[in-house]
Amino acid sequence: MNDAALKPGTQDIIVDEVFPHAPEAIWKALTSGDLIARWLMTPTGFEAVEGTQFTYQTTPSGEWDGVIHCQVLKVIANQCLAYAWKGGHAGNSGYGSPLDTVVTWVLTKVEGGTRVRLVHSGFVLPKNDIAYQNMSNGWKKVVRNLDAVAAEQEGTKSLH
Repeated sequence: MNDAALKPGTQDIIVDEVFPHAPEAIWKALTSGDLIARWLMTPTGFEAVEGTQFTYQTTPSGEWDGVIHCQVLKVIANQCLAYAWKGGHAGNSGYGSPLDTVVTWVLTKVEGGTRVRLVHSGFVLPKNDIAYQNMSNGWKKVVRNLDAVAAEQEGTKSLH
């Protein structure tokens, strides 16, 4: 449980899928900056080390510069990666309004592959309605992209 999940009046995005890849292949795609850039956005300063601060750049809006500020909160190799996801500006309403959330990836080995559970928690409604709606659809696409990148990693791994 994280602080965002404990806030009253918040909503979470949950994507839960099983992919036919080893946890190690998915983990590599989740924790390698070059690979993250292929399925999500290019991170600046990312390392899978607790306390590491990094950013993503997305489309600016109004007074918001489009920078998403993140900090790695939890790392358990091949099992769990969690990071703070903050952005927006108080001068904006709708897209680009302040966002203070947490993204958590949990990998569980299952028969025939790995269960990937993404929880993006802490959307304050109605303030974050637009972000919640856009990201609910967006994360589903992102997880499919992660699947494709992980498949490549597993393919590369099996060639050696």
